[in-house]
Amino acid sequence: MEPLALLFAASLNAGTVLAIASLGLLINEKAGIVNLGAEGMMLCAALAGFATVVHTGSTALGFAAGMGAGALLAAIFGGLVIWLNTNQYATGLALSLFGAGFSAFAGSRYVQEKLPEQSQFAIPWLSDIPLLGSALFRHHPMVYACVALVFGLIWFLYRTRAGLVLRSVGESPESSHALGYPVRRIRLMAVMAGGALCGLAGAYVSTVYTPLWVEGMIAGKGWIALALTTFATWRPARVLLGAYLFGGVTMLQFHLQGIGVNVPSQFLTMMPYLATIVVLVLISRNPTWIRINMPTSIGKPFYPGA
Repeated sequence: MEPLALLFAASLNAGTVLAIASLGLLINEKAGIVNLGAEGMMLCAALAGFATVVHTGSTALGFAAGMGAGALLAAIFGGLVIWLNTNQYATGLALSLFGAGFSAFAGSRYVQEKLPEQSQFAIPWLSDIPLLGSALFRHHPMVYACVALVFGLIWFLYRTRAGLVLRSVGESPESSHALGYPVRRIRLMAVMAGGALCGLAGAYVSTVYTPLWVEGMIAGKGWIALALTTFATWRPARVLLGAYLFGGVTMLQFHLQGIGVNVPSQFLTMMPYLATIVVLVLISRNPTWIRINMPTSIGKPFYPGA
């Protein structure tokens, strides 16, 4: 049972990255904006977080730097698509390509750098419970903060006036504008908040999850996070469950290799992406269900003067 407990723990750790990024993208899409630049933002944030920890030794500052980098790139994206009305999909793809290229160029000097030794985290007493201790109670605090973030976002979206306004902007920006709400500013704030969470996910990858920097180290996690928001039908709790599911599929390849299963490594590597495609195909078989849960104005530009 111990290998299963370790697999479960690794799945939680891997799923945390996807969950944080997906929650950021969910905030964007609840406001009606589709940002395909998650991969690029996470790469730049991973570099920013890693470089900050190298120079300061503080993981908290690394997280802050990653969030700042993600929010800055998201603000540029938001300015282009919200005020200049550029195509959201093309601009997001351009941001992804920019992030990949810029992080590779600026991060070349950090490839051989090493981070300070990190302390091991464990919840007293609970971490000593057989099986459950290693599976649930020996994680980095960010794993537990991610769960708290999900509940906080549920409360914000469905129990506060600000959350209601955010959702109304995503459903009908024209009606929100008619009621006097600054639709463009609300969308920009939502985009920046989503970018900050994508940045946090990227910084977590480079400073905690795999504490190193290599070119392209996000390895498609931004694209999986985008698919995960659709898989979860724009519900935060489902995002968390879906993230752990995808995290489990990702870590299963290493678990199978560890126990000596004779499967080609190329097949194991493609499992997370194959699972993403299969899930999206299954969901697309019921378009009515997606249409009911999807924000009505997602991906549509808003012209206040129209």
